[in-house]
Amino acid sequence: MKSEICIWRTDGTVTRRLSCAGRIEAPNWCADGAILVNAGGRLWRLALGAERLEPVETGFATRLNNDHAPAPDGSVIAISDKVETGASCIYLVPMAGGAPRRLTRQVPSWMHGWSPDGRQVVHAGARDGGPVGIYLTDVETGTERRVTAGFDHADGPDFSADGQWIWFNGERDGTVDIWRIRPDGTGAERMSGGPGVDWFPHPSPDGRHVVHLRYPPGTKGHPADLDVALWLMPQSGGAGREIVQMRGGQGSINVPSWAPDSSAFAFVRYPA
Repeated sequence: MKSEICIWRTDGTVTRRLSCAGRIEAPNWCADGAILVNAGGRLWRLALGAERLEPVETGFATRLNNDHAPAPDGSVIAISDKVETGASCIYLVPMAGGAPRRLTRQVPSWMHGWSPDGRQVVHAGARDGGPVGIYLTDVETGTERRVTAGFDHADGPDFSADGQWIWFNGERDGTVDIWRIRPDGTGAERMSGGPGVDWFPHPSPDGRHVVHLRYPPGTKGHPADLDVALWLMPQSGGAGREIVQMRGGQGSINVPSWAPDSSAFAFVRYPA
């Protein structure tokens, strides 16, 4: 198969940043313009202006899934790996690469985003046989707190830049829509609707937009390699619009990927 790392810009244009063989997933856009991705259980960096991926050292963590994100201050990257625990666990590694430091005490935990002040990570987790939900973990203490309740499945969380909301995809009664909720677990609001199956919302840093993935009606879970679309909606609420059609799905835009100035975001597609 082939993967294409692409850039969508606010003028509506899409450019291909890199094309390579194999499955590349989960682009993050770093402050220095580099893009982080996952491939083959490892973390890779596409430096600004570079034409090839370079590996990021993650020590013993060599069975990474595609859930990772750099801290707001650019000092560390939060990764998700299962070598040590047998299930997805969140670790911190230096931005330049290095030995992992375990963060989450309970597993499975899937990394998704950071609070704007860098003091907490927001992630998905499954506890005691219950459904997947949204959790906050304190970076200094490792203390975990559940945010969501009453969902059959809640996943793909990401903070708004002002720290006031956590956006996520929530399933109730077989319908998956985009939701937002206060970090203290109050004020849950459904922000999308319709027959499509909506996953992985990411608010832009300027507070204007949210990009998310839309699967075809009836899709179960968040599979890869389907005909999907990227949608853009206002953070303040209101109707969204389709901006990209592509072959993609899981791994296309499951982690935060906006440019710091909100002028563009990165995604991955898988042409036939």
